[in-house]
Amino acid sequence: MVRAGCARADASLPARSRVPRVPASSPRRKAGPDIAVTDTRINDQIRSREVRLIGSDGAQLGIKALPQALQIAREQQLDLVEVAPMAAPPVCRIMDFKKYQYDEQQKRKESRKRATNIIIKEMKFRPKIDQHDYATKMKHVERFLSEGFKVKLTIMFRGREVAHPELGMKILEKVSEQVRDYAVIEASPKLDGRNMTMVVAPSRKPGGKPTKAAPLRTDEPRPAPPAATNGESPAPPAVAVAPPEAPVVESPTPPA
Repeated sequence: MVRAGCARADASLPARSRVPRVPASSPRRKAGPDIAVTDTRINDQIRSREVRLIGSDGAQLGIKALPQALQIAREQQLDLVEVAPMAAPPVCRIMDFKKYQYDEQQKRKESRKRATNIIIKEMKFRPKIDQHDYATKMKHVERFLSEGFKVKLTIMFRGREVAHPELGMKILEKVSEQVRDYAVIEASPKLDGRNMTMVVAPSRKPGGKPTKAAPLRTDEPRPAPPAATNGESPAPPAVAVAPPEAPVVESPTPPA
């Protein structure tokens, strides 16, 4: 009885419709550096009915219908490129689009080469730093400046040391005095919480050139020759001998 009732109850329920499974769509690939994405419309991609046409030599050709502008560009075997889409009517120019893209790519490369990344090195000091530690840190600071890096000098205060900022100022003044010949202070000392910071940068002016050896003067005495090492007596030093003076001959006096 129980089984028959269960069977009848199951038969009274509507049959569940089977829904075919749809495979999940693969995620769209975002445009990366290897995918060229450009919004510049060329040739048949231009949608305006009329355009202000500029020739390949830069001459103003006036307002032309789009089919006429396309015909002029095809006769010259060039492309019609929309350079100012927001103008009314849009401005189009006749050019070699491939060459234009190559030139723009080269300009971007040159701008990236000229761009310089500013790197700031940091050197930390303590208000009660030992003289040996100070000398070691200053060697690193001088090396950073000689390599063209900016250096951020940080004085770290602990505990009640923050109540004596003059200790940190004394160290920063000592550092600035030591590097004043080849560096300038870019950011003056300032207290930031428990730290006092100052930024120094390499001086733009080139450093002093190494001095050349002075030429040997002829009127200076020559150094003595080295002593002989084989048992022989050393040669006597050369002595300059003055030329003999000419004898003075008195002319006879004529008789009165």
